[in-house]
Amino acid sequence: MIRRSFLGLMMASAGAAAISNPANAVVEININKGNVEPLPIAITDFLSNNELGPQISQVIAADLQRSGLFAPVNKQAFIEKITDPGRAPRFEDWKAINAQALVVGRVSREGDGRLRAEFRLWDTFAGQQMTGQQFFTQPENWRRLAHIIADAIYKQITGEQGYFDTRVVFVSESGPKTARQRQLAIMDQDGFNVRMLTGTKDLVLTPRFSPSRQEVTYMSFEGNQPRVYLLQLETGQREVVGNFPGMTFSPRFSPDGQKVIMSLQQEGNANIYTMDLRSRTTTRLTSTAAIDTAPSYSPDGARITFESDRGGRQQIYVMGADGSGQSRVSFGDGSYSTPVWSPRGDLIAFTKQSGGKFSIGVMRPDGSGERILTSGFHNEGPTWAPNGRVLMFFRQNAGAGGPQLYSIDLSGYNEQMVKTPAFGSDPAWSPLLE
Repeated sequence: MIRRSFLGLMMASAGAAAISNPANAVVEININKGNVEPLPIAITDFLSNNELGPQISQVIAADLQRSGLFAPVNKQAFIEKITDPGRAPRFEDWKAINAQALVVGRVSREGDGRLRAEFRLWDTFAGQQMTGQQFFTQPENWRRLAHIIADAIYKQITGEQGYFDTRVVFVSESGPKTARQRQLAIMDQDGFNVRMLTGTKDLVLTPRFSPSRQEVTYMSFEGNQPRVYLLQLETGQREVVGNFPGMTFSPRFSPDGQKVIMSLQQEGNANIYTMDLRSRTTTRLTSTAAIDTAPSYSPDGARITFESDRGGRQQIYVMGADGSGQSRVSFGDGSYSTPVWSPRGDLIAFTKQSGGKFSIGVMRPDGSGERILTSGFHNEGPTWAPNGRVLMFFRQNAGAGGPQLYSIDLSGYNEQMVKTPAFGSDPAWSPLLE
């Protein structure tokens, strides 16, 4: 387990903590602008007596670059060679290559076998240390340690929580299209450390993370019986949420992790229900002759967004957590589906089908400010990073053998494929790990 209580490093020259206030620092990114100019940042190889130092630096640089907010400077341009991360760098050497921020660090082995990693983030133009922290972990957790450092840098410069120390659960698809095998899988947010959670025998769909525990809910056709399951990721323990007549769709946790909300199909129509995971009692929230599905809570748990074809085609609706005040909020051309409320509460992401294309977009909870982030042959299933700044989704390109995972930020300019060993669909982002 990585120690998450961070210890500030001391300035070697003064013997006192030298953490600058980010509000007074020259380095600043306005991430609320539509198209952000990436910040040039130099990330040196962490000093170590093995390959771990450079590897950790490489993961940090990849995380920051992938966010679209940072542009790591080519190491071949570096003038100063860092030999002591505890001393102030030669700021003029870094300003000469336009590195507005500088990251230096060291990785060493403790007597008990743990890794100790320390880093400093410098504002080169102000000549100030922005933050310094150290961490302890087991050697096998080195990649996660790099993600935590990247999160610390991201937060110090942007003022917002990072999202790199997270995982994504998804459906891994393999085999021919006519006999596709779908397994539940989990990976780090950058596509590394992929691990299968279920076998190939039974179809799995719609995995979703708990916001409060390392637990996922998903739908499985095990034994040709559609059921909703809970899976404890650390122990592998699995249990059936309940046996319901008819089909069950799109299970998702409430913000406090105490309920699962889902759609149950009976006699040709589908309505939305919640189940209390402690008492196992169910409550019906919608009652229509239409198909109401894909429910998602607002982060405060007070409202629910869902899709319904009660008006003739799929549209997005919002209602109170008790089912009251159901109202349509999507009114653009085409049909809307898979609404997901942002962790920040300010936006709802969705899939839109219009003009022969599938798009991923966002709108405000009242339906205003609709904005399309990306369009293509088939895009679907958005999921939010825990800081509400990045979305992951899956795409099926025309003529391709299967779907692939992609990420895109709210600017719509930073779209990237997330490579997985097999095809991937239906991603769900975890909260920050503890």
